[in-house]
Amino acid sequence: MNITIVNPSKIPALLYGGTERVIWYLGKEMAKLGHKVTYLVAAGSVCDFANVRALNNQLPLNEQIPENTDIVHFNFPVNEKISKPFVTTIHGNSSSGQEFDINTIFVSKNHAERHNSTSYVYNGLDWDDYGKLDLNKERIYFHFLANAAWKVKNLKGAMKICSLANEKLAVLGGNRLNFKMGFRLTLNTDIKFYGMVGGEKKMELLSKSKGLIFPVLWDEPFGLALIESMYFGCPVFGTPYGALSEIVNNESGFLSDKADDIAEAIKNIDTFDRKIISDYAVENFNSKRMAIEYLKRYEIVLSGKTLNETKPIYNQELNQKIFKFS
Repeated sequence: MNITIVNPSKIPALLYGGTERVIWYLGKEMAKLGHKVTYLVAAGSVCDFANVRALNNQLPLNEQIPENTDIVHFNFPVNEKISKPFVTTIHGNSSSGQEFDINTIFVSKNHAERHNSTSYVYNGLDWDDYGKLDLNKERIYFHFLANAAWKVKNLKGAMKICSLANEKLAVLGGNRLNFKMGFRLTLNTDIKFYGMVGGEKKMELLSKSKGLIFPVLWDEPFGLALIESMYFGCPVFGTPYGALSEIVNNESGFLSDKADDIAEAIKNIDTFDRKIISDYAVENFNSKRMAIEYLKRYEIVLSGKTLNETKPIYNQELNQKIFKFS
């Protein structure tokens, strides 16, 4: 099968790059399975296992899709008419009233339900790229893994939890002095900021962490931070919003909208089995499994059927709610 994967950003992802990381591993697995992959992505992208074409925002998408393409996989909403069969994955949350193509795929069950859909595929990563595990390494701190400037990620809540539990916090994705949130200077010396990290530095930091503190204040569509942390044997302590309730089970973490309850839970960190947590991530959220699930969706579309009975649409009742954290 000739598969064209389209996204307006550059690959590979060097630091965070959630969507970029996902489509990279998706294409890599498709190539391993014997399919021919072409990326239509931002100029400057490189790839050693697939063809790469530079996306030109001044031209219609339809004119840029290779003629031999069997199916196109968009990773953003497309409003123009496409002559080839295609699917669309929506990776983030949408806005009120937004309607999507009938062959749209979401990244968790909750994400799909909030758009009146049952069509979803979990993200997966290639764990071979995450280095050799040492689950017996000394654990020094808890960590926060997200863009700290984004208020819905709730770094403030993570700091509160660690303060209540008298634990150190490593912030991966933010700086001590931050002007993006007005003016924020964190003076607490038990909190260390590492900025945007990736590669070996990120892996080393995660391997020394006791667990992920993730008290988000929105419906998380999926959360790569969850599965990356779990791979390193880190239980997840967060709020029960969005996909967290799907991905985090009793053996892999604890969820609550109350800081006191989460702080109490992390005091019992030794009750979690790091190997069980890591094995859970490897088995359920690997890139090969993701690719196979997407192939099933491609085949449905190529057979002339649709992935949804009706066009998915933002469900205002399910999306607009108050996110509590106290």
